[in-house]
Amino acid sequence: MPIELFNNGTHKCIAFTDLVAGHGVQSNQFLIVDGDHSIVLDPGGHLSFSALTIALREFVEPKNLTYLFASHQDPDIIASLESWVTRTDAQVVCSSLWVRFLPHLIPNYMGDKLGDRFISIADKGMNLMLGDSILKAIPAHFLHSVGNFQMYDPTSKILFSGDMGASIVDEGPENPVTDFEAHIPSMLGFHKRYMVNNKVCQLWVNMVRQMDIEMIVPQHGQPFKGKEIISKFLDWIAQLQCGTDLMTENDYKVP
Repeated sequence: MPIELFNNGTHKCIAFTDLVAGHGVQSNQFLIVDGDHSIVLDPGGHLSFSALTIALREFVEPKNLTYLFASHQDPDIIASLESWVTRTDAQVVCSSLWVRFLPHLIPNYMGDKLGDRFISIADKGMNLMLGDSILKAIPAHFLHSVGNFQMYDPTSKILFSGDMGASIVDEGPENPVTDFEAHIPSMLGFHKRYMVNNKVCQLWVNMVRQMDIEMIVPQHGQPFKGKEIISKFLDWIAQLQCGTDLMTENDYKVP
């Protein structure tokens, strides 16, 4: 069921959840609409493609999508690229690091279906026009991908944070976190493994604290809504030891 995160009449942010069929990792997909223009954030793989295209029709005709945004290259992010490319004229927005690799998701017999449809994001990020609004692709390198971006929507003041803030829970975007301390166990293992180290977490937090954000919505699990909960999450991730911080010689032994 679609979840309306924001709607001022002309600008809408919609979340879709529980669309992944089979045994794949459950993930959230997002749609931002401004007037006649639209973007799908992290559209997912083939396990969710059919369900997502059906759900989108309540808001936009999928073939008329303006953009597809891939925060990074993982299968649950953009493995359905072939289906989107053949059924829409949407431009594909992704890190410059992945522009050369995403064509591997397109069968050779289809030829160069992507052509000039890529919009390449430089490491410093970029502004992206969507109708009368501007979206901001902000750097989130190594959180957890080497070429990773998040999408900030200044109109709704929502940061779509990809894997940062992800949690392994049954709830989704319809149920924002209310008890942060109780929520930590559902995030801890994931962040310790998938976030590269504390230095990068701190750099990201320093950037985010300068932004006007009312909600952080990750690709997996529950969002953080309101200044108090967001501040608690930023405090937590800023001090977390993770990734290479935890590696020792015991992790590098010949089996």
